[in-house]
Amino acid sequence: MVVGSIAAIGAGLAAIGAGIGIGQIGKGAVEGIARQPEAAKDIQSNMIVAAAFVEAVALFAVVVALMGIK
Repeated sequence: MVVGSIAAIGAGLAAIGAGIGIGQIGKGAVEGIARQPEAAKDIQSNMIVAAAFVEAVALFAVVVALMGIK
């Protein structure tokens, strides 16, 4: 019972971390595009790749946390 609660907290922290990380990526991309509008396409593609990496790590963390329920 306690292990399940700890796993749920771990999964929640992974989701919160991913949200913060993607927010920071978006913030940096918007600031970069505001400074150099001609580089918008390059910045946008790099932002999407970085956001995908953050999501992958968060998903991995959630799976590892939920494996602790067993």
